[in-house]
Amino acid sequence: MIKVQIMREADEAIIGFRVSGHANVAPKGHDIVCAGVSALTQAAVLGLERYLKRQFTLDITSGKLLMELTGPPDERTQAVLETMLLGLQEIASTYPKSVQIQEHRR
Repeated sequence: MIKVQIMREADEAIIGFRVSGHANVAPKGHDIVCAGVSALTQAAVLGLERYLKRQFTLDITSGKLLMELTGPPDERTQAVLETMLLGLQEIASTYPKSVQIQEHRR
């Protein structure tokens, strides 16, 4: 199962996320659930880095991704991260046994 943890501030702003695990819907390299989750999360990271020039910590290992903003979130950053979350929620609703999303407040 893929586990997604969304980290929010008390005011609801997303300040980071953690993704771990594998969907195991299909063999490695053919798993559309893993590919979809990877595409959404990596696109969000690229958008924050290259388009918005945001600073964050990033830890990527096999089957894991952790991103945390180093500064306060702004409106454009939230648009990128909330859009990523909408996509992840759609995948989780289609594949509830393969993707679990949890939100945590700090």
